[in-house]
Amino acid sequence: MLLKICKMAAFEVFISENARQEFKVLSSTLQERIKKKLGLVCENPLHYFERLKGRSEYKLRVGDYRIIAEINLSGKRIEVGKIGHRSKIYKELN
Repeated sequence: MLLKICKMAAFEVFISENARQEFKVLSSTLQERIKKKLGLVCENPLHYFERLKGRSEYKLRVGDYRIIAEINLSGKRIEVGKIGHRSKIYKELN
């Protein structure tokens, strides 16, 4: 089940159940930073996200943490699949 945010923006952001669980264990300060950053990407995600080399997913930097997402430009949809520390998140993708 995906949680939808950014309802009135150009792009809709959906957060997977897995990413939601990863988000819940983060500090409240970091959670607020991530929420703020995801609010910004709703208008122009390609300005903030960077494509992962050799993959279809994109990454978004929030300090030492990364948000991994699929971006569907034609459907105006961003699906967040993972949230984690940069030292571990790329290992989990493989």
